[in-house]
Amino acid sequence: MTAPKTIFAKIWEAHEVVKRDDGQSLLYVDRHILHDGSFHAFGMLRDASRTVRRPYQTFGTPDHYASTVERTLDEMTDLEAREKVEMLASNADEFGIHHFGLEDSRMGIVHVIGPELGITQPGILLCCGDSHTSTHGAMGCISFGIGASEASHVLATQSIWQSKPKSMRVTVTGQLGFGVSGKDVALALIAQESASCGVGYAIEYAGPCINQLDIEGRLTLSNMTIEAGSRIGLIAPDEKTIKFLEGAEFAPKGRKWDLAVEAWKGLPTDEGAEFDKEVTLNGSTIAPMITWGTSPQHAIRITEPIPDPEAEPDSEKREEMKRALTYTGLMPGQLMTDVSVDRVFIGSCTNSRIQDLRLAAEVVKGQRVKVWSMISPGSGKIRQQAEAEGLDRIFTDAGFDWRHSGCSMCVGLNGDLLNKGERSASTSNRNFEGRQGPETRTHLVSPAMAAAAAVTGKFTDVRTLMERR
Repeated sequence: MTAPKTIFAKIWEAHEVVKRDDGQSLLYVDRHILHDGSFHAFGMLRDASRTVRRPYQTFGTPDHYASTVERTLDEMTDLEAREKVEMLASNADEFGIHHFGLEDSRMGIVHVIGPELGITQPGILLCCGDSHTSTHGAMGCISFGIGASEASHVLATQSIWQSKPKSMRVTVTGQLGFGVSGKDVALALIAQESASCGVGYAIEYAGPCINQLDIEGRLTLSNMTIEAGSRIGLIAPDEKTIKFLEGAEFAPKGRKWDLAVEAWKGLPTDEGAEFDKEVTLNGSTIAPMITWGTSPQHAIRITEPIPDPEAEPDSEKREEMKRALTYTGLMPGQLMTDVSVDRVFIGSCTNSRIQDLRLAAEVVKGQRVKVWSMISPGSGKIRQQAEAEGLDRIFTDAGFDWRHSGCSMCVGLNGDLLNKGERSASTSNRNFEGRQGPETRTHLVSPAMAAAAAVTGKFTDVRTLMERR
C-alpha cells in the first residue's frame, strides 16, 4: 500500500523526467503560455539556432503592452508597445504556436484566458514568464512563473529544471460572510502570515471556505499566492472545476473528456497525507479588506483603524510601517473610510473575470461615479459576455470608462497610469511604491469594494452601502 500523497506530490511525480544528485528535477511541461514581454526568450532561442519543440502546446497573447483603447496594430500610437505586440505575432507565426492577437475575441490576459479556454486543466504542469502564473493552480494543476532563459529552455525542450519546494496547506475554516470575496481571503491570509510566509513552499488551499468560493474567487486567491512569497498555489479540482471547463475550446472532448474527468477526480490530496507546514485562517472573521501601506501584507479589515508602528515590537517591521505611512500619506489610527480616492481601476489578472464584473455591477447599478473610474475586462470573451448581460450599460451609465482587455493599470506598461500624487482603489495585486506611476498610491481591494469607492468617492464598506439600499 502506497503512502498517502498530496495533490502537489502526485502532479510533481507524474512530470518528473529525471532527478539529479543536486536535487534538481527535470519536469515535463504540458502547457507554455507567452505574452508580449516574451521576446527575450525567442531571441535566446534564435541565438542557439533552436526551434519550438512542441508548438501545439505553446500559446501566446499580448497583454502587458496591449492598449485598452486601440484594438488594431494600425491604431496603436505607442510605437514601442506596438513593436512588442508585433514581435509576439511574428514569433508565433514563425514557430507555429497558437496566437490570440489584438483583433481575436479570445485575446486577453494570459492568466485569464488559460482557464477560460481550457488551456489550463487539472493535473497538468504549466509555465509562463510572469510571476502571477500561480493563478492557474486554482484549476488543480502546478503552475509557476519563469524567467526568460527558462522560457527559452521550455520552448526548445518542453521541459524545465526545478528544485522541489516544501508543501504547505492553508486551511480556511468557517464560512465567508456577505461581501467577502477571494481577494479578501488572500489579503487576510497575507496580513496574518506576512508577505514572505510562502517562500520555499508550494501552497495547497483547502477547507470549507475554499469549497464555498466560485472558480473566479479561487483564481483570485491562487493569483495572490505570489504575494505571499510562494510560486505555486493549488486548489484541488471538484465539480465546480469540471463544470467550468466543460465545453471550453481546448478542453478534452468526447471519450477523452470522460477519461480526463476520471483522472481529475483522483487528484485531491489523500486523507492522511502530510504537509511540511500547516496554516489555519478563520474565514468567518474575514471582512472586506483594504491595504493601507506599500505591501499586500499591509492589509486590514475596512472597519479597522490603521495600525500604529510604535506597537510593532520588531524594529525592522516598525521602520517599514513608518516608511509606508509616509509614502501613502496616512496616519496611525485613521479609518480608511475617511480617505478619498482619485481613481478607481477594476481589472488585471486578479479581478477582471465575469463574476468580478457582475459583483461590481451590482454595487454600481443606478449610481453615478464621483471619481474617474475604468474597467478593463480580462478577455475579449468576457467583454462580449458582459455586454450580452448588459453589464457594460450599467457601468457606462454610471460614468465608468469601459475599456478593452489588457494588464492595463495594474502595471501600466501600456500607458494606463495614475497621475503623479493620485490615490487609487485598485483590484490589481501589487501596491508597491510607484506601481501605478511615479509617486502614486495604490490601495488593493475587491471588485465590489472598488465599485463602492467609485460611487462614493472614498473607501467604503460595501456591506454598509448595500444595506442602505
